[in-house]
Amino acid sequence: MNKSKENFEIQKKLTLVIVSLFIIKLIAWYYTNSVAILTDTLEYTINVISGFIGLYSLFLSSLPKDRNHPYGHGKVEFLSATIEGTLMVVSGFVIIYEAIDNLKHPHVLKQLDQGIYLVTLTGIINYIVGYFSIKNGTKNNSLALIATGKHMQSDTYATLGIVIGLIIIYFTHLIWIDSLVAFIFAFIIIFSGYKILRTSIAGIMDEADDELLEKMVGYCNENRRENWVDLHNLRFIKYGGTLHLDCHLTIPWYFNINEGHKEVDELEKIVKSNFGDSVELMVHTDGCLDFSCKICDKKECSVRKNDFQQKIEWTIENVSIDCKHKID
Repeated sequence: MNKSKENFEIQKKLTLVIVSLFIIKLIAWYYTNSVAILTDTLEYTINVISGFIGLYSLFLSSLPKDRNHPYGHGKVEFLSATIEGTLMVVSGFVIIYEAIDNLKHPHVLKQLDQGIYLVTLTGIINYIVGYFSIKNGTKNNSLALIATGKHMQSDTYATLGIVIGLIIIYFTHLIWIDSLVAFIFAFIIIFSGYKILRTSIAGIMDEADDELLEKMVGYCNENRRENWVDLHNLRFIKYGGTLHLDCHLTIPWYFNINEGHKEVDELEKIVKSNFGDSVELMVHTDGCLDFSCKICDKKECSVRKNDFQQKIEWTIENVSIDCKHKID
């Protein structure tokens, strides 16, 4: 099973769990009439909607490339995460409104003990399932799964605070604490939604991923071959679970096509051994120039024009520039 289909199967299971937990939260709110639990339930409505959106987006991203989508359908995951982040922010403001209304017109609370048990159960399950989602999303480069997992874990923290607030209310009968708890976690939810929005928009805009670039540069430095004179114009683009890598690799100018292709194959092996088969490479080979001799430590070279002076350590900054490296 490829990663896109695996992500889709995982999201199906997540969505089933999310719907089940939502029903439990509804029952807890019905029992207690607590605005804090209503906060948790309203916020979880977003999880249900996002779960189905994520499911559809992962279904699309698992589809094979076609004439209209030569790079696949993976970008839809960024749209899914954008919708989820937006809904989280909106739900946070709805919760704030409900909390203010509860301060003006306090609700009568009832059967808090049963509500506490049910909400605690949903929090524990939420955290475990969210961890599973983030772990698999990170492994398979799926922003949709990571967003779902982070959303679920942020729910867990909110649920924990709500349970603590309900316990305090249960023993002190201070009803206003119900609204206070709702306020606090509304802001946490808004902040979590903002972070998901920020990440998804960065993906849509093809913003550079420094973490990915750092790993890539590190692997290339560790496994550098003497025929790799230079590496530049390196870029990563994410399409859901697929990574597209473009770069220019400078090799000795006198290499024939087969020799050049062998060097590209070696680079591809290094990348796929560390990032998996979900990486697609587009490597442009450049022939070295006279000034390249100063940074080339190839020992057997009968056409060398200049003495070797210094080996350039590749970094995110110098492999990203669109020109060959040289010593001035």
